[in-house]
Amino acid sequence: MQKIIRGFHNLPDQPTGCVATIGNFDGIHLGHQAVLSQLALKGDLLGLPAVVITFEPQPNEFFAPDKAPARLSRFREKVEALRSYSIQQLCVLRFDKKLAQMSANDFVEQLLVKGLNVRYLVVGDDFKFGKNRQGDFALLQQLGKEHGFQVVNMHTFAIEQDRVSSTRIRQALGAGDLMLAQTLLGHPYRMSGRVAHGDKRGRTLGFPTANIHLHRCKVPMSGVYAVQLFGLDGEPYQGVANVGVRPTVKGGHKALLEVHLFDFNADIYGHYVQVHFLRNIRDEKKFDGLTELATQIAQDCDVAKKYFEQN
Repeated sequence: MQKIIRGFHNLPDQPTGCVATIGNFDGIHLGHQAVLSQLALKGDLLGLPAVVITFEPQPNEFFAPDKAPARLSRFREKVEALRSYSIQQLCVLRFDKKLAQMSANDFVEQLLVKGLNVRYLVVGDDFKFGKNRQGDFALLQQLGKEHGFQVVNMHTFAIEQDRVSSTRIRQALGAGDLMLAQTLLGHPYRMSGRVAHGDKRGRTLGFPTANIHLHRCKVPMSGVYAVQLFGLDGEPYQGVANVGVRPTVKGGHKALLEVHLFDFNADIYGHYVQVHFLRNIRDEKKFDGLTELATQIAQDCDVAKKYFEQN
């Protein structure tokens, strides 16, 4: 990806034209990947750059922040994932009161026509936009004809007759079904972040951990998992990870990712790493004390090591 455009004020004065798609693209699952591939092929055919239009925060986070579902990927992770596809530009619009009040017609004219000069647009047939969600796929097609750009709907991508969606992936992760999540994503579910200093309690228990702040209000999963860690020389490294609020040590309300790597003792503070979740071991729970917690961690490590031996 060559360029990130942030906000209406950074749109080009004389847009040369593009092919585009609009959406949250949370998780970049197989359905998203099919759309991105379709868009890239059309861009190559027309000789135009492929552009993804997305929003920060996501619309549901603006309208109902307490009820919005956990993100599968935060913004940086989304950008990293998009770099794997033939997308030339990412247009990030701040979803605020002003954008929420913009009419559907103004959205099309200001963003798609004047701002980006879209020649080909791919959206879901249930796509809604503009103030009070007044715009829909039919209106987009109508306005496309008026302004000279083609509008097509992204075909539903299904596995075993069920639609692939971010919601379905969240449900799988919440149920501990990492295999289903991996099937829908096309790769193991992963979280990224920078290794930070913690309270060093894991070290005193005999299980030092890399503490990774997740920088998100909610997480789609919690518990203990067999994982692989990427981002360090010699990768991947095997280990066991806990995602949660650490109830035994009163860790607080914000979820933290802690990874204990097997046979590893290097200083990795400050490194940006990616953790792939491969097997669900157990739910997070509160123990009566640190001794009981240490015993359980040892058992978790044994389960994870057996998993890696067999896979």
